Amino acid sequence: MGVATGHADTTGGQPPVGHGELIKAVDRALTTHGRVLLTGPAGSGKTEVLRALTEAAALRHETVLGLAPGATDRWIPEAAAAALLASVPATALDSLSGPQRTAIALLRRETDAPRAGRDHVALRLAVVEVLRTLAARGPVLLALDNAQWLDVESTDLLRFALRLTPPRVRVLAAECVQGGAPLSESLCGPDTPRIRVPPLGTDEVAELLVRRGLPARLAGRIHQASGGNPRLALALGHSLAEAAGSREGGAHHADPLPVSGQAREVARRLLGVVPAQARRTLLFAALAARPTTALLRRAGRPDAEAELAAAERAALLTVEEDGTIRFIAGALPTALAADAGWPERAAGHAALAAAVDDPVQAVRHRALAVDAPDEALAAEITGAAASCRRRGQRALAAELGLLAAERTPGHLPGEELARLVGAAEDAGWAGRADLARRATRAVLARDASPADRVRARLAVIDAEGQALGSLDETFAHAAADAEGDPALQAAIRLRLAWKHNLCDGDPVLSRDAAAQAGVLARSGGDQVAEAMALTVRARMGRILGDRDAEEILAEALALPAPDVPLGMRNAPQYLAVRHALFDDRLADAGRQLLVLLPAVRRTGSAEDVFEVLRSLTEVELRRGRCAAATAHARDALRLTVEAGLSPGPAWYVAAMAEAMGGGFPRAAGYARRGIQASEEEHDQIFLSRGLYVLGLVELATGEAAKAVATLRRVAELEAAQQVVDPSILRWHGELAEALVAADAPDEAAELQARVRTTALGLGRTSVIAALDRARGLCLSAHGEAEAAVALLEDTAERFAGLELPLERARTLLALARVERRRRRRAPARAALAAAAEAFARAGATPWAELARERSPSGSEGGGGARPLAALTEAEARLAVLVAQGASNQEAAAKLFVSVKTVEARLTRIYQKLDVRSRAQLATTLRPR
Repeated sequence: MGVATGHADTTGGQPPVGHGELIKAVDRALTTHGRVLLTGPAGSGKTEVLRALTEAAALRHETVLGLAPGATDRWIPEAAAAALLASVPATALDSLSGPQRTAIALLRRETDAPRAGRDHVALRLAVVEVLRTLAARGPVLLALDNAQWLDVESTDLLRFALRLTPPRVRVLAAECVQGGAPLSESLCGPDTPRIRVPPLGTDEVAELLVRRGLPARLAGRIHQASGGNPRLALALGHSLAEAAGSREGGAHHADPLPVSGQAREVARRLLGVVPAQARRTLLFAALAARPTTALLRRAGRPDAEAELAAAERAALLTVEEDGTIRFIAGALPTALAADAGWPERAAGHAALAAAVDDPVQAVRHRALAVDAPDEALAAEITGAAASCRRRGQRALAAELGLLAAERTPGHLPGEELARLVGAAEDAGWAGRADLARRATRAVLARDASPADRVRARLAVIDAEGQALGSLDETFAHAAADAEGDPALQAAIRLRLAWKHNLCDGDPVLSRDAAAQAGVLARSGGDQVAEAMALTVRARMGRILGDRDAEEILAEALALPAPDVPLGMRNAPQYLAVRHALFDDRLADAGRQLLVLLPAVRRTGSAEDVFEVLRSLTEVELRRGRCAAATAHARDALRLTVEAGLSPGPAWYVAAMAEAMGGGFPRAAGYARRGIQASEEEHDQIFLSRGLYVLGLVELATGEAAKAVATLRRVAELEAAQQVVDPSILRWHGELAEALVAADAPDEAAELQARVRTTALGLGRTSVIAALDRARGLCLSAHGEAEAAVALLEDTAERFAGLELPLERARTLLALARVERRRRRRAPARAALAAAAEAFARAGATPWAELARERSPSGSEGGGGARPLAALTEAEARLAVLVAQGASNQEAAAKLFVSVKTVEARLTRIYQKLDVRSRAQLATTLRPR
């Protein structure tokens, strides 16, 4: 609370995350109406929005009166009025009459004294006079935060004063949603615009976490758990950071986020607006797997609709037309259950057990309603777990398996151990590391056989997914227990092969470990493990450029198809699809993927489903079907958030879809998120992919120097991972094109020639075509225009024959660039028109816009465009900067090159345009 005139406290630094458009909307409403109510739940960002608007007003030399009462102020008469007047400059009181001065002085000194002796009329008139005096000097903004804590008397006083103030006094009131009409509505009037602060999106949560130094890789899960509430999101992020040092508390993959400490306190505050009776109904909804109003009524909550309505008004949940109840933030049901005592939770589960219509859920609720061993109940829970396994609900099967073990009587140790091992394996399949570790600890604490100990430890490894780098001790213990059992040893070696690839980035070690696993699996008679081992060998062989990779894959395909717990993503059938994609057998790959998709959905493995969706996205993009690719990418991103998978791969997929069929800015945003998440998780594979998409976007948008730097990082990562085959991640042509655009054609020619030799040796036809597109640009840069045109025309035809429409259209763009450079406007226009048509037909919106922007008919109408046509792209960018007044140092900084490079390039520009000075250059480029 305070007053500001002509300056702003900018210690907040950056503007509020995700609320830029909201701030503009509020500012427009203030200008139009003079009054605005800002509403939203606690922690939604109202204070940050209000602060941004008051800082902007102060910078415009407005007088800003800030008022932010606390919860206890609500019960102190005229507390808010006293605080407001205490912040007013003394000069604003000079024009007050004697009684008005006395009234203000008494209010300032005696806010807790009896009010009977005060002149309340004089006080009201004094507030009116103060506001008028300030308004006479310039615009005034009264910023009222936490309006729900205004005391009744101050509300009445301010309502009176604001009715009599001039229009130059504007009011911005922010109030927490309490389930009813805002208190500030009575203060400002019923027609005052009410603007609700929306929740943050996933990307905005990621940005919020990054600003606070928290890992962004869990942004999707934190968004789901927080409902986009910034305060709750940050609290959850801090809870995760605090738990990160503890193996026990760290959240992995689909583990539930820890709702503890500050996060639970924020959740309690959000829930605190609901009456106690309604909170009991909310508890029943939190305990149910699929809560509906009908279920709650059957469970003994006859007033469920009315009680839920209050929670819905407070933005805690939504009730859909069919009665389905969905909590806005996933942390709320967790906090409700955690804060309830055991008797209350047990009673809720008992009531729900009698009300649900799903037998599995009925058994689950009955099991959670008791806390004692029961042989019959344990057997019933085990049967329910088997039913979940058949449905593909492996996480629920793991939870039920643990419950069954807990309810198993002590005289049945064999039954208990079998249930624990089964629960661990279900958790490993579902990616629930928390449940897998819990079950494995219980197995290791019992008199378990070496085979059971290995199975449990393998489940922990499987549950970690790609995060295998910290499991060396688990691998070592498992290997010791597996001594003498070839099948178990094969299973361990197979997982080590995955680790060497995913975490160590060493395909040679991975291939060798897979070869050992295959020998062990064959001696142990495990054909499924043998097929998996051959699959890893084939995958690593493709990376390393081994010519026998396809033969090894064929051998794997001849063996029995794999089953749980290793997953379709590690099966030879899936690798065959990936090879079809790499080889541009796209129709075949698409057909196989559409067969696999329903199969992996049935298994319940989120990672398998994601992998198939990723490949479908890549296949459809290569086929020039951007709309279908975007739909698959959205499904992959949604699945990643819901299942708690690592977000780096999903952000890469979303970035690719946006880069071709959405928008370049969104693509760059997704790519940067994916890069950051992959760096945080030490995921070298998807780090290089995220960088590749970012480099592609930078190249497309004319930021050649940035594209060179980004794509060089890709080259370094691929070299470190010993990737030989250029068809897996096709960055080579993009880097060569970026080098040409950055005025380094010699380096580009050397790169494409080197990679071309490898591609020819491996028979990678479409890779050679992409390299030829870059070679055509190199020829043009070296002044061999005729050869460049001939090569690019031939390359476009080859891409058409390969049925790669987007690659063909990109080649036509390059052809138009070369034709325009040699001032052949008609061929350039024809090439651009053909490119734009092809992009539009494929749904490649940003590329179609790019082709239209580069159209000679649109860019050469002024006098400045024709001289630029004689320059390379790098020279043209520099020429424009210098013509606009940039110094050599400024131009070097903007173009990410050295000052010496700028000087040399500028000399060539002067020679080509026949000018001798910066002034002549500006005149030459100035439109007529």
